[in-house]
Amino acid sequence: MAGTVIVIGAGASNGVGGALSRKFAAGGHPVIIAGRTEAKVSALADEVNAAGGTADPFVVDVTSAETQDALFAHAADKGEISAVLYNAGNNAVIPFEELDSYTFEAFWRVGCLGGFLTAKRAIPLLKAQGKGSLFFTGASGSLRGKANFAHFASMKAGLRMLAQSLAREFGPHGIHVAHFIIDGVINGDMVRSRFGEYLDHLGEDGSLSPDAIAEAYWYVHQQPRTAWTHELDLRPFKENW
Repeated sequence: MAGTVIVIGAGASNGVGGALSRKFAAGGHPVIIAGRTEAKVSALADEVNAAGGTADPFVVDVTSAETQDALFAHAADKGEISAVLYNAGNNAVIPFEELDSYTFEAFWRVGCLGGFLTAKRAIPLLKAQGKGSLFFTGASGSLRGKANFAHFASMKAGLRMLAQSLAREFGPHGIHVAHFIIDGVINGDMVRSRFGEYLDHLGEDGSLSPDAIAEAYWYVHQQPRTAWTHELDLRPFKENW
């Protein structure tokens, strides 16, 4: 059986975490679906299992060293780890004059510190194996800071630099570190529930499909180490970039 894949930052079925869980399970990997909401990760695990995959849910606070330790201990008990996919993060429109230090730090803790805590636990396990993938989900904010998104761009730019440093340091040890820039609106439950009319306005194929995003992660995970991708940007064909 293929090694375990840990998907961190999963919840809704129609979202990037859900799509990643389904794709890697369909590829033959047992999947640990990790997120902060027990009902959501359990429902997603049930969906994957019902489709013939193997998945189990795990509740984790990505900013907590203790729950991260528990997650990786649980994964290590299952044997080899093939991939760790860090997909945790959040977003909101907040004008800078309304942005307080508590909110700024809260975004950074989930979007950047959580990635660091994950890497601190994943790297020793993957290094001992001499192989495995460590992937991070980025955004257009990883490259540029837009008005009203100082909190978001700061956390995503930090996560991108973390990924670059890890790739350079641990690629020679057989660990495939990659960063995915999701440049556009994702047509998932989170955006659909908040900005449904805007998604409709974008028209057919005007937003990113979670399943299409998962296909890209799977492709990079499957790459031979003679030709690794470190960074991949994904956007709808009509996105203004």
